[in-house]
Amino acid sequence: MTLPKHPPVLPDRVARIGMVARWRPVHLGHTPVLRALCRRADRALIGIGSANRYDLRNPFTLDETLAMLRLALADVDNYELVPIPDLDDGPRWRAMIAEQFGPLDIFVTENPYVARLMVDTYTVMRPVWLIHDDEKVPIDGAMVRRAMAQGDGWQELVPPAIADYIVAQQLDARFRREFGLQTLALDTYVKPRRGSEVAGEAESSDRVE
Repeated sequence: MTLPKHPPVLPDRVARIGMVARWRPVHLGHTPVLRALCRRADRALIGIGSANRYDLRNPFTLDETLAMLRLALADVDNYELVPIPDLDDGPRWRAMIAEQFGPLDIFVTENPYVARLMVDTYTVMRPVWLIHDDEKVPIDGAMVRRAMAQGDGWQELVPPAIADYIVAQQLDARFRREFGLQTLALDTYVKPRRGSEVAGEAESSDRVE
């Protein structure tokens, strides 16, 4: 399944909405999507994909990612954070999502592979359909990680509270020490990979990693 470019008619509010992304780190492109999930539903289930990974593309732990998401959503309370591990098995991953999330009115993803997996279970929507044009921010996770590897300018790409958290916990220094050279060697800044993981990668102004 290829997600259509134009949105269907969406209700102003639904009972339950769900999304899975990696959120590492939470940046200014994420925040309008996160807020839209909560604004559009009575209950928003926000999955942390690749929750069992700590590597080049997942350079923050599950607990650190949870902390960043809570900071980004500090003024709302109608959400639940759900760790979602990689299983390297699409059908098993789909069954796990259905079990963890339960009934949903909308499942949100920009990842074509995830859309194909979930289309028979949920109504699938793109994150960009949930936000207004003036809310879109052309930032992606690869951009933030590259700036962090360079050691300059990454703070302006993330919400201030999250920048403060990363600096206070010295996560930026750890990232540069452990993954900095590998990050700078990648071409993901120019063209992040799409559809490469079950966990749901999506970036730029209408993509959420």
